[in-house]
Amino acid sequence: MTIRIALVGDYNPAVTAHQAIPKAIGIAAAEIGIPVEYDWIATPCFDGGAGQILSGYDGMWCVPASPYESLEGALAAIRFARENDIAFLGTCGGYQHAVLEYARNVLGLSNAANAEIDPDAELPLIAPLTCALIDQDGGIDLAVGSLIRDYCGSYHLIETYRCSYGFNRDYAGLLAGQALQISAWDADGDPRAVELRNHRFFIGTAFQPERSALRGENHPLITAFVKAASEK
Repeated sequence: MTIRIALVGDYNPAVTAHQAIPKAIGIAAAEIGIPVEYDWIATPCFDGGAGQILSGYDGMWCVPASPYESLEGALAAIRFARENDIAFLGTCGGYQHAVLEYARNVLGLSNAANAEIDPDAELPLIAPLTCALIDQDGGIDLAVGSLIRDYCGSYHLIETYRCSYGFNRDYAGLLAGQALQISAWDADGDPRAVELRNHRFFIGTAFQPERSALRGENHPLITAFVKAASEK
């Protein structure tokens, strides 16, 4: 059985994360002994809906390098993965848009916005970071009982970022009691990962675990994602 993964985003060979992701998938596939194929799918492809495209995939990775060509296309793809139990991983921009999609379509906050696109947004759920994290490593504390902590086998990670925007901690309380939970924070108390508990696999991270592949290393979170995609 071959697993199919959709890489949702606007491919750019100059983006480090886009160079790393195929390597990361290959390392994870070898780790668990399952052949994996992947396709890059640009966000405008989902402007007319995501079902016809994503129904043929076992997993979806919403990749870094936002703003995307189509915000609505990215959100439609994430929503389809969330509502149809398709294994989902969102890193960097994918994480930001997973939070945004949930806020709009589950919490009913239609005005939730990304300040990178809409600087005057009424509800800037995604907002500029106090300090931009461009190719910087940072410490991350994982929540007790979280899936990401179980997958990584640790309560603390050191990971690499490349972002200037993130989930605005002023709105972190919106997820209190929700199925989508914050599962990691940095030392300053900013959210750094979310996970959906009532799902096969739905995790978003502000950091880029795929960069481990550039060192030839396996990342347990990516292995868990590929494994979840293989489970019917």
